Amino acid sequence: MYNVKLYNKISKVGLDAFDAAKYACSEDFEDYDAVLVRSAKLHDVQFPQSLKCIARAGAGVNNIPLDRCAEQGIVVFNTPGANANAVKELAICALLLASRKVVQGANWVKGLAGTPDIGPAAEKGKSTYAGPEILGKKLGVIGLGAIGVKVANAAVGLDMEVWGYDPFLSVDGALALSRAVKHVTQLDEILANCDYITIHVPLNNDTRGILSADAIERMKDGVRVINLARGELVDTKAMAAALASGKVAAYVSDFASDEILAQENAVTLPHLGASTPESEDNCAKMAVHEITEYLEKGTIRNSVNFPNLKVPYEGGYRICMIHRNIPNMIASITAAVKCNIENMGNRSKGDYAYTIIDIAEKPTEANLDALRTIGGMISVRAL
Repeated sequence: MYNVKLYNKISKVGLDAFDAAKYACSEDFEDYDAVLVRSAKLHDVQFPQSLKCIARAGAGVNNIPLDRCAEQGIVVFNTPGANANAVKELAICALLLASRKVVQGANWVKGLAGTPDIGPAAEKGKSTYAGPEILGKKLGVIGLGAIGVKVANAAVGLDMEVWGYDPFLSVDGALALSRAVKHVTQLDEILANCDYITIHVPLNNDTRGILSADAIERMKDGVRVINLARGELVDTKAMAAALASGKVAAYVSDFASDEILAQENAVTLPHLGASTPESEDNCAKMAVHEITEYLEKGTIRNSVNFPNLKVPYEGGYRICMIHRNIPNMIASITAAVKCNIENMGNRSKGDYAYTIIDIAEKPTEANLDALRTIGGMISVRAL
């Protein structure tokens, strides 16, 4: 029986995907094999030695101590694409909110409660909340992952001229991207030319503050900016100053900050990007699948700290090893096994690597101990 510790409320649809004969789920476990989490911060959590993997039901993993997990041989998964449609729909909504001052107008009308002849009184103020159409405008999409591609394609369908920037565009992303999207190779092309800019990149050391004061200064005057990805991607003080000066005509963010809340032409949402029942179900189901595939077959898919690897599994005896990416590791592993190896897979990612071997005989504790003593070996698990 595998124990799965739950953080946050996890979709029942996802939890029901666990085989009840093999898995027990609880928020109260002290020893557990897997963690299923949404937004709970795990940086201060002391993990038990039994923990093998953490699945984040969502895309961002800044709430998880990735380096510590890698050192302890704990595989961290996320669920890319599971919430992509939900965020895409909110991004299209944000385009309109940035243009038509819908929120500001609605708030103003609400303040007229009790006014005589409220209908005509409300209509008299409509010119204050006029805004442009998005038809024919240039939209710059920064980041063409699962979400960015969907946003770009949807905007093409709304007859916008769409420009996309992503130096790491995947083959799958390129194939899914509409031919009408102009793929540019420099961020400055987006900043200098686009009427609307929406950002869809993960938060890391390379992207933190990507929309800095300098980047904002290089944007067109009157640009409208959308950030539904991560608050730290944007320098909020610089954005507030740009809103105050009129350099940025509107800013729609899914992340609250005092600087932005003080600006009239900003709309701040309470992190609604993936807040749909469909998205929560999709993320949970994908996370559960990642956990079960890893625990039962050793398959790693959508890991953020270790390489992805799938070796067809037909039952029998399998050994899964997480180790450092150093020379002669495979030779050391094969020498230590002392069994006939029927199948094998190995992948590396940065400083770490993952190896799966299928053997003809059941491994003894002596076999496993010999593997554990290899220099650079982090964890050894027999299935």
